[in-house]
Amino acid sequence: MIGVVIPAHNEERQIGACLASVLVAAEHPALGQPVSIVVVLDDCSDQTDQIVSAFDISAIEVCYQNVGQSRAVGADHLLTAGAKWLAFTDADTVVPHDWLVKQIEFHADAVCGTVEVDSWNEHGDLVRAKYMELYQFIENHRHIHGANLGISAEAYRNAGGFQHLTAHEDVHLVADLERIGAHIVWTATNPVITSARRNYKCQGGFGEYLANLGASLGLPALNSQVSAGVSL
Repeated sequence: MIGVVIPAHNEERQIGACLASVLVAAEHPALGQPVSIVVVLDDCSDQTDQIVSAFDISAIEVCYQNVGQSRAVGADHLLTAGAKWLAFTDADTVVPHDWLVKQIEFHADAVCGTVEVDSWNEHGDLVRAKYMELYQFIENHRHIHGANLGISAEAYRNAGGFQHLTAHEDVHLVADLERIGAHIVWTATNPVITSARRNYKCQGGFGEYLANLGASLGLPALNSQVSAGVSL
């Protein structure tokens, strides 16, 4: 069984598209195995839980405001249920229809994928150009995104799982995978599309990275709504 973990904190505007895309990926005819999806609702005060319920997808409610801990809880839940492969994305992200198939087909211990931005309207052409200059849309890149990550159950356990960090929990896990000699594939063949919203929620995450690009170009600071640690 394949498990998919999606942490979410007040994502009522974004999570519907995310869940719809993951369900399509889970039904890919070439997959050949069941998929179990769990959303970890981390201190949600909006309608995120109702949207998840409408999709008939399992949810776990926690009050951590800690993305690393939320991912870990979701992973542990699915491992207990018998998952042999864990795929991770974020509630503001849309995955391609063959997302899970491509992860499995690599026969690796872990697969680190790339991200594409849904719209640059809130940042402008200068930030987009700078991002495209710095980002590597190539095989054997070295980008790490919790929004596009797959790990075998065995490798996840051997690496110690996600640390309970409010940011960069994905980076630390991949470092632990490298430490134990795991076979990691770095691919640009299965990119996900993630939000470039100005009101990013995770300090040290993708939204802040884009904001810092703007700052480096002398653009006005963004109006972020940073909390302790939520999905990027």
